[in-house]
Amino acid sequence: MALWSPDTPCSCDCFVSVPPASAIPAVIFAKNSDRPRDEVQEVVFVPAGTHTPGSRLQCTYIEVEQVSKTHAVILSRPSWLWGAEMGANEHGVCIGNEAVWTKEPVGEGEALLGMDLLRLALERSSSAQEALHVITGLLERYGQGGSCREDPTPFSYHNTFLLADRTEAWVLETAGRLWAAQRIQARAHGGCQGPLPGWTGAAAATARSVSERGEDQQRHSGARLSPLPQLRGPWSEAEVPLLLWGPLTLSSLAGAITAEVMMGILRNKESGICMDSGGFRTTASMVSVLPRDPTQPCVHFLTATPDPSRSVFKPFIFGVGVAQAPQVLSPTFGAQDPVRTVPRFQTQVDRRHTLYRGHQEALGLMESEQGPGLQQKQEDLEREGLEAARGLLAGEWAPSPQELGGLFQAFVERESREYA
Repeated sequence: MALWSPDTPCSCDCFVSVPPASAIPAVIFAKNSDRPRDEVQEVVFVPAGTHTPGSRLQCTYIEVEQVSKTHAVILSRPSWLWGAEMGANEHGVCIGNEAVWTKEPVGEGEALLGMDLLRLALERSSSAQEALHVITGLLERYGQGGSCREDPTPFSYHNTFLLADRTEAWVLETAGRLWAAQRIQARAHGGCQGPLPGWTGAAAATARSVSERGEDQQRHSGARLSPLPQLRGPWSEAEVPLLLWGPLTLSSLAGAITAEVMMGILRNKESGICMDSGGFRTTASMVSVLPRDPTQPCVHFLTATPDPSRSVFKPFIFGVGVAQAPQVLSPTFGAQDPVRTVPRFQTQVDRRHTLYRGHQEALGLMESEQGPGLQQKQEDLEREGLEAARGLLAGEWAPSPQELGGLFQAFVERESREYA
């Protein structure tokens, strides 16, 4: 399996702000998904469901046992796989994953992708801590593995997860079937490209190896408890300041962090957070506002398009009228899909959805004299969504549940019209 090379991105970028670092009483979650340049990411709504006892669930490569009930989820995912890069569920749980590079060898066989684990946790948990237990239980039972990109050359990695809900956030690091979890004590946290040089992944954390399964979960404030290997990113001293830009920016803005601040961080290209390098780029982005007041709705902003500096964050809210927005859903290819045929990925298919195609054309126009006007329309549309969310959380706007459920669809349609 391919590991890190100079042409490989270190990973994605995840951030979270916990009150009082947030400007409002809410946990604010953000992520850039940095993936192969031409990979299409779709936004998929999956309603809550009930399932037959003993039934099986097909994930990207393997089957797992299905549970009796699953929660409604909104997912931003590479369109060729089952899991997701980031997403949220109806209970206000948000998760983003990142690749993490370790001394532990990556498994050769197919198992659960980190992105599969993310979706499974969202569908099966009602809190960040419960999601952590879902991931670690599945990890210890099924393991992680399989190619993480749509290419005949295998490319695999271990995974780190940032999990958040209305009250707290956790970092979960994994290497093979080993894992370490830490509740975020700092009021703002930036996870860019995994742990920094010299940082042991399980220090000041909860850790357990598969051999300890069944014992009480151990907690410690100092040294590592399990044989989880030291996790180290492949960075030079010159690269570290750029890796720290996001976390340092969050720290400097403690008490004033908003959804807009998170969007600005995700759009920063000089730091590499908004990636556009070689064969990789930021293919989709997400920011979520999770109010501590359980009577207020969580608001999730998703782009469904690459390059957040030239994309629109559109608001999604779980509600009675929520349905799949067809403009951000990629075409399907059934049994002939290259991910389903063996050997895998021997052919290529066009997975671009309608909004992606329109956005591609818009990116070309942005380099012309039409560019400023088009970017202004994007900014105006995004500002309208942010104002709607602000008014909703401030009690100044009281839409019907059906109107809330159709909010994302309405913004997608308007963005599509701008590109047309």
